[in-house]
Amino acid sequence: MTITLITGANKGLGFEAARRLVDAGHTVYAAARDAGRGRVAAEKLGARFVQLDVTDDASVAAAADLVRAQSGHLDVLINNAGIAGVGKLGERIGEITGDDLQKTFQTNTFGPVRVTNAFLPLLLAGDSPVIVNVSSGLGSVAVCADPERIESRVVTLDYNASKAALVMVTAQYAKAFPAIRVNVVDPGYTATDLNGHSGPQTSEEGAEILVRMATIGPDGPTGGFFDRHGTVPW
Repeated sequence: MTITLITGANKGLGFEAARRLVDAGHTVYAAARDAGRGRVAAEKLGARFVQLDVTDDASVAAAADLVRAQSGHLDVLINNAGIAGVGKLGERIGEITGDDLQKTFQTNTFGPVRVTNAFLPLLLAGDSPVIVNVSSGLGSVAVCADPERIESRVVTLDYNASKAALVMVTAQYAKAFPAIRVNVVDPGYTATDLNGHSGPQTSEEGAEILVRMATIGPDGPTGGFFDRHGTVPW
């Protein structure tokens, strides 16, 4: 039985990825900050609910203790929880403060580090563990510099920087833990609460790369950046 934990699983991409992995036979821990919404989502999914606030060390530690007690190991970790941050299309560039960046990084970058570290012993106890970190095309310098890409017209300091940092975080974990396949993904511009449902993709389309990278075999890639069309340039 494959044991999988997904942060931010009560809605959007996390919910859809959880639904598809439950259907594929995974035992899914649907992690959410809000206990009420999380329990409702887990019940709909046929998943196990675990309360987890990625910005809180005690919450993350308690979630790891729960999974350890119930399952003894973890096969797949999907660091999906994220926030849009305070910047909106460049309106506040030059006004966004270090404290603003810290708030966005707390969820989008420090959160995956905090969760990954807490669950490392459980991942290393598995046979072929996998970590999937959810970034964005906005986290790719190359994509954002390409005038043919819509990302080149989106100027948001804190969100873009936090997602770019997550790409490097992924690369470093992949080097440090060769027994774990650690990859980062760009779901694409997907209609979710994060962007006011403005994206042209459905959650089903956006979640495809999360599910694909969560189910790679022992010989799958590690340290890579992928979207549903292939490799994403850094």
